[in-house]
Amino acid sequence: MTTAAPQKPVGQRKAWTPGQIVLTLLGTAVSAVFLAPLAWALFTSLKSETEAVEVPPHWLPRDWTGQAWSALLENGNITNWFVNSLVVSVCVTAIVLVVSALAGYGFARTEFRGKGVLLGVVMAGLMVSPAVLGVPLFTTVQQMGMVDTYWGMILPQCAPAAMVYILYKFFQGVPRELEEAAFIDGAGRWRVFLTIVVPLSRPSLAAVGIFTFISSWNNFLWPYMVTNNPDLMTMPNGIATVMNSYGIQWAQLMAGGLMAGLPLIVVFVFFQRQIVAGVAHTGLAGQ
Repeated sequence: MTTAAPQKPVGQRKAWTPGQIVLTLLGTAVSAVFLAPLAWALFTSLKSETEAVEVPPHWLPRDWTGQAWSALLENGNITNWFVNSLVVSVCVTAIVLVVSALAGYGFARTEFRGKGVLLGVVMAGLMVSPAVLGVPLFTTVQQMGMVDTYWGMILPQCAPAAMVYILYKFFQGVPRELEEAAFIDGAGRWRVFLTIVVPLSRPSLAAVGIFTFISSWNNFLWPYMVTNNPDLMTMPNGIATVMNSYGIQWAQLMAGGLMAGLPLIVVFVFFQRQIVAGVAHTGLAGQ
């Protein structure tokens, strides 16, 4: 004769294990480390310029004021900086998606003479810092007459060695049987790529697009080098000009940094699922 196991009362929560407690505390600590600079920037932007440079510094303002925000909006060309950053970042993202998808698929699925050498050259780009290429890239852009133009800021950011590798690893994991079935039905290489491979790679393409957009939006060095025209300044470059005869205006600088980072926060909040799914589908896990 068997007896039924006692049932737990409805609504009773399972007690936390020591491992869950440790992970929760660790996650809270890591979150605090990442949120602390944002909180400091926010509180500093709500101080007066005099209070922002006091030593020793303190977290909360004594006199809460939005003077830094109003001064930045009045004196800075925020709308123009935002539009320039948006134009450059969107164009760079579109070009990188097209180039990296075509290159990654070509390396993953086609055989041609010198493929290994060419792939090695592309991967060597991962080991070169963009700052090292600043002078030769500027010389090239200057000789092409693209200084102080949108294209001068856009094109040098469109050499996506890392993005090519990400999509290359993903395309290697796509079953060849799907493409072979399409070939048997009479589809060509381009049709297979556009109608089968691209739809399957949406998570990876989304991740590549988001990473590229964030990187281009935050890029300070290259737009700073290639343009002196105030009308072409991007958000990072425009915010760096927040100075007067007394030096850097720290409260305004913090307000500008938060304003520049707001679009990236919105992108992450709305596309975090695509970011996680894209990384999971790129084949980078365990590499």
